[in-house]
Amino acid sequence: QVQLVESGGGLVQAGGSLRLSCVVSGNIFRLNTMAWYRQAPGKQRDVVARIIGAGLTVYADSVKGRFTISRDNAKNTVYLQMNSLKPEDTAIYYCNSVPITINWGQGTQVTVSS
Repeated sequence: QVQLVESGGGLVQAGGSLRLSCVVSGNIFRLNTMAWYRQAPGKQRDVVARIIGAGLTVYADSVKGRFTISRDNAKNTVYLQMNSLKPEDTAIYYCNSVPITINWGQGTQVTVSS
């Protein structure tokens, strides 16, 4: 059974940076599209970035120019580099495939203070 383990979250001041990692306990090369999602308190879980195939990336407008998604198939890992963080980026961040085919991991909490 494929599992997802996210890490790298934390508390950071506005304007700071974090790098999230998602290790997939299986071969992600079979998963054409991987994505990072986030869920803020009281809100639905939304996609913020996706990576398609070898490297085509798509971002939500709210993070465009600040976040970068990447993948390392050899390490079965997906990354999210987050720069110029804002308080509204505060959420639990999850990774998964698109469409969702894997049980959700525990996510990693990102808190941005003003």
